[in-house]
Amino acid sequence: MFSIDSEAFQPPVDILLVEDNAGDVFLIEHAMHGCSANCNIYLVQDGEAAMRFLQKTGEYATSPRPQLIFLDLNLPGKDGREVLEEIKADPNLMNIPVVVLTECNSKKDILRSYQNYANCYITKPFHLNQYNQTIKTITNFWLNYAQLPSKDLTGQPKALSGQPFLVIRS
Repeated sequence: MFSIDSEAFQPPVDILLVEDNAGDVFLIEHAMHGCSANCNIYLVQDGEAAMRFLQKTGEYATSPRPQLIFLDLNLPGKDGREVLEEIKADPNLMNIPVVVLTECNSKKDILRSYQNYANCYITKPFHLNQYNQTIKTITNFWLNYAQLPSKDLTGQPKALSGQPFLVIRS
C-alpha cells in the first residue's frame, strides 16, 4: 500500500497574469515554468478582462479564484492602477495578494500602488538574465515561502463567537 504525505503534496497555485505585452507574457511564463513551484497561470490582456475574470462574469463565469495576481500597470482601456483599486476595494477580492510587475519606475506610481494596498511593486528589468532571475525570485518567494490565501476563501468578514463583525475603514 502506498500513501501520500499530505505535507509534501501541494495542489497547484492559481495565478492571474494581467499583461498585454506578448514578449513579457512569454518571458514571465518561461521563467515561472523554470521554477519548482506548481502553478496554473491564467492570462488576461486588459483591465476589463481582469475584472471579469475576478468577478466570474461573461466568458470567465467558471474561472478559478486566483491565489496570486501579477498586474502590469500600463494596460489598454482600464489600466492596472484602476484594477488594483477595484480589487482592494472589493471585500470578495481584497485578500488576494497583488504583485505589481511593470516598466513604470515612477515614484508617483509606486506610492499610489502601495496606498492602494499592492503587496509588492517590482520594476521589470531590461536585461534578459535579470528579467528571468527577477521572475524566478518573485515566484519562488510567493509560491514557496509566503502563505497564500486558500482557494476557498471568499474574503467575506466572519462573525466571531456569534457576534457581528465590524470593519471600520478610514
